[in-house]
Amino acid sequence: MRQTWCVPAFPRALTTAASPFVEFDRDAWSRLAASTPLPLTDADVVNLRGMGDPLDLAEVDVVYRPLSGLLQLYAAATRALHQATSTFLGERATRTPYVIGVAGSVAVGKSSTARLLRELLRRWPQTPRVELITTDGFLYPNAELERRGLLERKGFPESYDRRALLRFVSEVKAGAPEVAAPLYDHVTYDIVPGGSQSVHHPDVLIVEGLNVLQPARATANGTSSLAVSDFFDFSIYVDARSADVKRWYVERFLGLRRTAFSAPDSYFRKYADLDDVAAVAKAGEIWDAINAPNLAQNILPTRGRATLVLTKSGDHSMHRMRLRKL
Repeated sequence: MRQTWCVPAFPRALTTAASPFVEFDRDAWSRLAASTPLPLTDADVVNLRGMGDPLDLAEVDVVYRPLSGLLQLYAAATRALHQATSTFLGERATRTPYVIGVAGSVAVGKSSTARLLRELLRRWPQTPRVELITTDGFLYPNAELERRGLLERKGFPESYDRRALLRFVSEVKAGAPEVAAPLYDHVTYDIVPGGSQSVHHPDVLIVEGLNVLQPARATANGTSSLAVSDFFDFSIYVDARSADVKRWYVERFLGLRRTAFSAPDSYFRKYADLDDVAAVAKAGEIWDAINAPNLAQNILPTRGRATLVLTKSGDHSMHRMRLRKL
């Protein structure tokens, strides 16, 4: 059966007219889902959520169900505009993938958000082919980071092969039939030699990463280069108080001692046998030295560039949604 999404009566917004955004609290946002199907099950959500994230079907119902409907509206409108523009210019209209960027801090839950959106959007008949790429695969290999003196700044913008990432997204957006991306292994904490993930002309491409909303950099001659975000049709920033994100990071670190850290080939094997006190101290040290500065200097300043900001409470539930006005 073909799914349709009807626009319900517009809920009361929380934003003043002077803002470029319209804001919704949790209740107002959830009412947008009145006619949107929820095709996921409890088991689906358990498989998709990240470690330490208590995401459940009720949260998906309230937050992600209306978001999937909104994205369908935006994608359909973009396709119609593309077709109308091609007709006006006398060009042959070709299908162009709709590209969504998902940004936010380490441990904030952006990976769960990206995976959920992939599964929800796949279940709409208009967008059956949805691919997800994380920018981890575009990090320089550890050997190269060490050569450049950047191993302790892994995750900062300069630790990525931005040209390769830009080339990948531009080729997908241009409609290339197949584009390959490198693979990253979170256990070995490095790029997989010779590994790749292929994207085959999707209806929707989701690009998830810490710095995907970074603006273009000025070139040596003073001109501005392209940014990956220039190819996004829609972007999402997953937000939370820094203190909460640090706590979630520490909790995840404690959990990883029993899973990924304990693998024989794990880069973090040295942390697997730490007791709780030592593990909390080490996680806090890593956060304060690497993740907190990256968040403050590079990630958080891009929040205002997002189309939609999803703000989490200390219990991981979304309590505010800020959507950029058209």
